[in-house]
Amino acid sequence: MKKGIFLFVGVMSMLTINAQDINDALRYSTGEVIGSARYRALSGAFGALGGDLSAISVNPAGSAIYTNSFASVSLNVSDIDNETDYFGGKSATSDSNISLNQGGGVFVFENRSSNSPWKKFAFSVAFDNTKNYDDNWEARGVNTTSIDQYFLNNAQGLRLDEISAFPEESSSDAYAGIGSTYGYTAQQAYLGYDSFILEPATDADDNTLYSSNIAAGNFDQEYTYAATGYNGKIAFNLGAQYGDDLYLGLNLNSHFLNYERSTFLYEKNNNTGSIVSQVGFENNIITNGSGFSFQLGTIYKLSNEFRVGFTYDSPMWMTITEETSQYIESVRVEGGVNVLQIVDPQVVNLFPDYNLQSPSKVTGSLAYIFGKQGLISFDYSRKDYSKTKFKPKSDAYFSAQNDIIADNLVAAATYKIGGEYKVNQFSFRGGYRFEESPYKNGETVGDLNGYSLGLGFDFGNTKLDLTYDAYNQSREYQLYNTGLTDAASIDANNSNITLTLGFQL
Repeated sequence: MKKGIFLFVGVMSMLTINAQDINDALRYSTGEVIGSARYRALSGAFGALGGDLSAISVNPAGSAIYTNSFASVSLNVSDIDNETDYFGGKSATSDSNISLNQGGGVFVFENRSSNSPWKKFAFSVAFDNTKNYDDNWEARGVNTTSIDQYFLNNAQGLRLDEISAFPEESSSDAYAGIGSTYGYTAQQAYLGYDSFILEPATDADDNTLYSSNIAAGNFDQEYTYAATGYNGKIAFNLGAQYGDDLYLGLNLNSHFLNYERSTFLYEKNNNTGSIVSQVGFENNIITNGSGFSFQLGTIYKLSNEFRVGFTYDSPMWMTITEETSQYIESVRVEGGVNVLQIVDPQVVNLFPDYNLQSPSKVTGSLAYIFGKQGLISFDYSRKDYSKTKFKPKSDAYFSAQNDIIADNLVAAATYKIGGEYKVNQFSFRGGYRFEESPYKNGETVGDLNGYSLGLGFDFGNTKLDLTYDAYNQSREYQLYNTGLTDAASIDANNSNITLTLGFQL
């Protein structure tokens, strides 16, 4: 993969560019079980329990369960193992990283007025990493479709003078000017033309028909994917206990997003008639966003043993900024000699900000607590991903993408169950979760299965918890949105070790 430093940055207000699609909508609308070690040990089944800072992010009424002020911080070590299958080519990659994924505190205030039904109030501020975007994999195989189809699909119907440089014009100026004047599609066609992949039918400005300098046949392809980033939130919580059995809570959440991805396709062929024998195509994207959501929750004690919980998660309203950069190189035969052609604009495309509204979610919870010995908890959640929306909906492109989302995504349920058993100062924990695919076909992103095991030790005013959790999920990753639309099959196995230190304040 080419590693370079931008020597020139072109800042463009390309109002005709729209690169957002269903993949972006789903990526920024889904979350994971990330939080404190005790929370992860029960696979996140905390909706009717409370008494944990990460549990407050599931049900805001959980803060009122606390009897004393408390704080905690969590360190996480994650391992991501990906196995890919691309036209029979098998690849395996593994990557690990360390992060501080949770921290915060809750402050409890008892109401000393014996005449008031409000027994206590709680206020908390907590940070939770809601999704980790770190992911690396590679796919290798022999395909019968070339990357030339991507550039052909973008070029057909466009005038040659809209996708080519002026005489003596640099690739930086041409790439930036074409993008700002004619849009993203013309910009992609320019890369194909300037790298000699595309051949115009006639060398005239008004030409709109193109062929490829890559002959049909077999193509050895290697595709690498490297992503990093996170989706996190800071929750400002207010909880209260009314009477002996009812707990109420509200979360006001400030969300922040960072996502960076780099992909590189290397293709080579020795097909008879091919002028271009090798292509290297790199795409980079940096995404940043901020948003807001709120949660309403309640926990009710049916008896000393049984608790029920209910939570409503509002949609998340997020404003997102994206920037991209690209690079392409090719090797062609000219006069019997291999010639390397490099098109490196060193230009950053700045996209207009756009808005994304994720779907709301409802969660129902049950818990059985048998004295001080232990507990069993169950959560059921439902989230209708077909309601995800790009905004403004009046925008023709966003409206079309929203229709694609509505046609391909469905309402998905999540089931979580967890248990804890205490022996003296030790707590033994375990959990299981199952998340349905958000896709109607159930294959683009498959169902998720995960389990967890944990151990805790109570020192009195200080608690130390350690958890191991893992999950498996398969998905089909489409390489490009047009032309080379083949997908790599990915079987992902993610595991985490989380250590949490908690202490009374």
